[in-house]
Amino acid sequence: MESLLEQQRRYHEERERIMDALVQERLMTRSQHKETINSEHRQKVMLERYDQCTNYLREIYEDKDGERKKEVQALSGPNEFAEFYSRLKGIKDFHRRHPGEISVPMSIEFEEMKKMRENPNDDQTMVAFSDEEGYGKYLDLHACYDKYINIKGIDRVDYITFIQRFDKFADIPKDKKNADYKSYLSTLTDYLYSFITRTKPLLDLDGELAEVLADLDGRFERGECPGWGREQHGAMAHTGAHLDLSAFSTSEELASLGLDRLKSGLMALGLKCGGTLQERADRLFMTKGKDVSELPAHLFAKSKPGAAKGGKADNAKQKETAGSEAQIVRMAELIGDVRSDTIENVERKQARTEGERQESDGEMSEDEEEEENDDDIPYNPKNLPLGWDGKPIPYWLYKLHGLNISYSCEICGNQTYKGPKAFQRHFAEWRHAHGMRCLGIPNTAHFANVTQIEDAMALWEKLKVQKQEEAWKPEVEEEFEDSKGNVVNRKTYEDLKRQGLL
Repeated sequence: MESLLEQQRRYHEERERIMDALVQERLMTRSQHKETINSEHRQKVMLERYDQCTNYLREIYEDKDGERKKEVQALSGPNEFAEFYSRLKGIKDFHRRHPGEISVPMSIEFEEMKKMRENPNDDQTMVAFSDEEGYGKYLDLHACYDKYINIKGIDRVDYITFIQRFDKFADIPKDKKNADYKSYLSTLTDYLYSFITRTKPLLDLDGELAEVLADLDGRFERGECPGWGREQHGAMAHTGAHLDLSAFSTSEELASLGLDRLKSGLMALGLKCGGTLQERADRLFMTKGKDVSELPAHLFAKSKPGAAKGGKADNAKQKETAGSEAQIVRMAELIGDVRSDTIENVERKQARTEGERQESDGEMSEDEEEEENDDDIPYNPKNLPLGWDGKPIPYWLYKLHGLNISYSCEICGNQTYKGPKAFQRHFAEWRHAHGMRCLGIPNTAHFANVTQIEDAMALWEKLKVQKQEEAWKPEVEEEFEDSKGNVVNRKTYEDLKRQGLL
C-alpha cells in the first residue's frame, strides 16, 4: 500500500510524462486522415488523464482529513528511524504474502505509447465509424434522410439535395414542424454531435452549443431567428386556430376570410367574437405581432382564458425547436469541409456501376492511398474533367465527346457549355427556361438551338404574326346561305342584307 507522499510523487511524475508525450504527439506530422484522428483521440485521453491526476493532487494538498500532515510529522519527528523500519517491515511482509507480484515502472507504459506514436499501425482503430463514413471522411445521413422524407407535408428531395440543405430550416413552413419534425431534429442532432465528437475530439463542442443557446434567448424574443419571425409567433401562433396574419396588411384584407373564420380565430384567443364582419376583422387584426398578455383587457369576452398559459407553453416548445435548429446550423458550420467531400463522394458513387461499387466498398486501393499522401491533387495539366475514380479522363475520350468545343448561350447569361451533349441538354434546364421567361417568350421547341437574344425576339415576333394570320376570322371564313342557296361569307351576307338584295 502506497503512502500519501508516494502517491503525491507518482502523480507529479505522471503529469510530467503526460505533458512530454502531449508535446511529442503535437509535433508529429500526420500524412493520412486516419492517423490524424487517432492522434487527436490519444491527445484527448492524455488530457483527461492529466486532469484526473491534477484533481487527485488537489485533494492530497487540501488534506481535509489531515492524513498528509500526520505522515509528514511522522517522517520528520523524533522517531523517524522507527517510522522508516516500520514501513520497511510492511513492504517485506507484502512481498512475502505476494511473492509473484511484479511492479511495472511507469516508463514502460509511456515507451509503448511512444512506439505507437512513431510507428502507427494501419489496423489500429481508436473510434468506430461506419463503412459509409470512411473513418470520418464523409457523413452518413441516410437514417436522417429517411426520417426527413417521411415528414408529412415536406417536399421530397434526393439525398444529395438533402445534404446540401439539411440546415436550411427557414425554408420549411412553420405549420409543418410537428412531432415527426421534432423527432427528425433529435435524430439529426444526435448524429452530428456523435460525428463531431468522433472526428474532432479536442473541440469543446458542449461549449459551442451552450453559446448558441445563450445567444438564442434574446434573438428568439426579438423575432430574429430564421423561420421564427415576430409575425410568426404573435398571439395567433399560440392557439389551435393558427392564422398567419403576416399575409394581411389591412383589416379589410382580413375581412375577406368571412365571418366563420374570423369567429373561430377570436374564440380561440378568448376575445369577443360578436359584431359585424368589419368589427371582427378590426379586432383580430389588432393581435398582429402582439402577445396575448399585451392585448387590451376590454377585447376579452370575460376574463383572460387559459390561452395565455397555453401560449407560454407553445412559445417554450417553439423556442426549444428553434434551439435545436440553431445547434444543428452551428454543427453544420463546423463540418463544412466534410459536408462538401460527402457530396462529391456520393456523386462519384452514383456514377459507378454495381460491380465497381462492390469492389470499392469497405476498402481503399493502393492508388487511392498514394493520392491521399499527395493531398488528393491529381496530375491534370490539360484541365480535363475527372472520371468516377477521381482521375482525369483520357484525352481521346475528351475529344470523342466533343468536350474541347465550347458553346456560349446569351440567353443563359453568356453561360459556357462544354460539348454538344451538354449544350443540347441545357435548353430543357432551368437556367435557359428562366432566361426565356425573363424575355417573355415561351420555351417551346420552336426556339431550339437559338442562343442569341436578338434572334429569339425576332423569331417570337415572326411566330406571333403567323399565329395572327392563321387565326380564324369570322367575317371572312364564316359562311352564310341566302334564300336562293348561294353560299357567301359573313361580310358579303351582311352587305347584301343592308342593301335589301337578299
